[in-house]
Amino acid sequence: MQPSDFVVPPGTGAVSLADYDPASKAGMDSKSDARKLLARDVKKLCKLQDKFAAQDSYAVLIVLQGMDAAGKDGIIKHVMSGLNPQGVNVFGFREPSPEEAKHDFLWRESKVLPERGRIAIFNRSYYEEVLIVRVHPDLLKTQGIDDPSPDIWPSRYEDINAFERHLTRCGTTVVKFCLHISKEQQRERLLERLETPDKMWKASDADLVAHSEWDAYAAAYEAMLANTSTAWAPWHVVPSDHKWVARCVVGCIVVDALKKLHLKYPEPSPERRARYAELAKQLLEEPRTAH
Repeated sequence: MQPSDFVVPPGTGAVSLADYDPASKAGMDSKSDARKLLARDVKKLCKLQDKFAAQDSYAVLIVLQGMDAAGKDGIIKHVMSGLNPQGVNVFGFREPSPEEAKHDFLWRESKVLPERGRIAIFNRSYYEEVLIVRVHPDLLKTQGIDDPSPDIWPSRYEDINAFERHLTRCGTTVVKFCLHISKEQQRERLLERLETPDKMWKASDADLVAHSEWDAYAAAYEAMLANTSTAWAPWHVVPSDHKWVARCVVGCIVVDALKKLHLKYPEPSPERRARYAELAKQLLEEPRTAH
């Protein structure tokens, strides 16, 4: 399994989700093998994040998109469990508030972008503006757009690409995941929510409405992948019918993204090293107190 196996090549043209198998096991033989690989990568993430925070030179933005019940929350819970919570922020983006709707469609996410030395995870993102809003264009009216121009979607793709290009030029690595689930698997997970008492809190009428609009959402996702997978911020299509596969794949890709930063602990200057030696000597010579 290589991270490049899941990348949507930039400039591909039309993208068809039918070309990506949501039930793929990504070369893994069993769930137990995947758990071992994930545990290994979680340990690697912990070590890499320590260097990442100490170096304080880069930021990382992880974007999670996917149909309802694709497993976004589970990815955050299981894959990111090895990260130090002091250096990570998780943001979920649902329906914009009245204040957010009065601003440009990138405003609310731009307010919470990660600073150097930190990782931000977006559970949904500005991509909702070319997904749910594209399926339900009446939502544009809440943004003050009563008569959208014919090129509104190409314009938004262009704005998103420029936004992410700006971020990468400023030292932010943008890692984007499209959790690819089949309609049948979504149906089973939604049924489980409706029939299992301790999962009913997750159920919503909106999820069932979106399920009935599967084809429209699939088309919106295909257009999004085709138009916003770039050399600086490519999309990764993650097979998500098996949660254990999706988690393992995401873990592998995040580890690879951090490795590419060539992280290392900062080297103290000779002057600081000399000062540290003095301080260490003082501590060693300090009288010890009895316990």
